[in-house]
Amino acid sequence: MSGSQLNWPEYAAEACGTGFNVFVGLSAGVINFSPDFPIAHLVPSPSLRLLLTGLIFAGSGSLFAISPLGKLSGAHINPSVSLAFFARGKMHGHDLAGYLIGQFIGGFFGAWLLLGIWGAHAANIHFGITAPGQGYPIWFVFLAEFGMTFALVFAIFIFLSQKQLMRWTPLMTWLLVAALVWLGAPISGTSLNPARSFGPSVVNWFWYFQWLYWIAPPLGGLTAVAVFYLVQRDRHILTAKLFHAPLYPCIFKNMHVPHLSKETHPTH
Repeated sequence: MSGSQLNWPEYAAEACGTGFNVFVGLSAGVINFSPDFPIAHLVPSPSLRLLLTGLIFAGSGSLFAISPLGKLSGAHINPSVSLAFFARGKMHGHDLAGYLIGQFIGGFFGAWLLLGIWGAHAANIHFGITAPGQGYPIWFVFLAEFGMTFALVFAIFIFLSQKQLMRWTPLMTWLLVAALVWLGAPISGTSLNPARSFGPSVVNWFWYFQWLYWIAPPLGGLTAVAVFYLVQRDRHILTAKLFHAPLYPCIFKNMHVPHLSKETHPTH
């Protein structure tokens, strides 16, 4: 593939996936926590409703990963994940830029749809805004976002470095992110994803401590790259797609699994 080729279908897929993930995940929060909907009365435990929200939020990302669009782009839907793959040498610089732009656009439209469709009901989850939990010092919130994103990226690398685990990556991320939402949301809102935080913050023009969600998750992801290299120096990351489908075109570098290269199939 030409190093300067722009891959618009993949960038658009990342925008769609991020928007889908943000809208579906936050909509689950609205339905589960608004007193105007029956779930709040059928499941009185806020902790159980938070776990249910996490399962739907994370599940929407995993569902996208196995969809045609997810198989095309790799379903990063998170700048922290794309930066990690870039640092590992799997992405061209212009593709990283395209993915980041697509993800932030998707995050914005997902939050905009949330507000447009749910209106005042979205206030029950503070319109999807990520913010430090009450009573937690900001350094602890920063470490929580750093640590949770570290765990996510490190787990993705473990699964994508072993052929017997590779195809189960979407299932792993579903369960892991659901658990992180359940445990971490009261502390930080469980962003893990600058694009997910950016959408609600710009739609609602809320910037209180938003810098934290722009720095801690990417830093956690990049640290995971470094630690994985130190402890698994001889192990390759086989693919930069969360669900690898060999017959889908692939724009990534240094792949170690069968893939359809755009260099040999430029019409895709």
